[in-house]
Amino acid sequence: MRDLLSELPGVRASEPIGDGAVVLRGYASARAGELLRAVDRIREVAPFRHLTTPGGHVMSVAMTNCGSLGWVSDRRGYRYQRTDPLTGESWPSMPAVLRSTATEAAEAAGYAGFVSDACLINHYEPGARLSLHQDRNERDMSAPIVSVSLGLPAVFLFGGLRRNDRPKRIRLDHGDIVVWGGATRLAFHGVEPLDEGDHPLTGRCRINLTFRKAG
Repeated sequence: MRDLLSELPGVRASEPIGDGAVVLRGYASARAGELLRAVDRIREVAPFRHLTTPGGHVMSVAMTNCGSLGWVSDRRGYRYQRTDPLTGESWPSMPAVLRSTATEAAEAAGYAGFVSDACLINHYEPGARLSLHQDRNERDMSAPIVSVSLGLPAVFLFGGLRRNDRPKRIRLDHGDIVVWGGATRLAFHGVEPLDEGDHPLTGRCRINLTFRKAG
């Protein structure tokens, strides 16, 4: 993997954070503008919204989806579905630049052949956070999770297979990508409250693209 990463433009380092988990520092930096323009087109069709958890809590992170499946949450539970509950229409198709970024990052991290069918797009404003959780609504647990950070920096929490395992605190900067799977596929993870800031491409927010093989 080290030789492959050294040939990728913009990649500063590969940083292992667990068994089967790695941060690819700066991997998405060179294509960040293109990724953000694609997000703008998606949000025009499927706007960001604050979902409600089954327990009635309104999430501080706003989100939307693209791909053949989208992740949703409401009082009925967490699930993937093919239509946007706001519009009743299919989720926007996944732009080629998003799909190729996920596939290439997964391969660089040692997961060849990854093709995402769902991309969750999270919009963090200062103060927004994501509590520790597992990604376990996907049918294919053999596929990794690929998470792209754009905009303001954030502190990523990466824990173990039990909720009370103490997580690592990992700073993620603009362009960093986290890939995890295998033994850590069901690791608990989250994001600390976002600090105030102003990024030249995103302003007062962080955009996170999380790719999964859901179907």
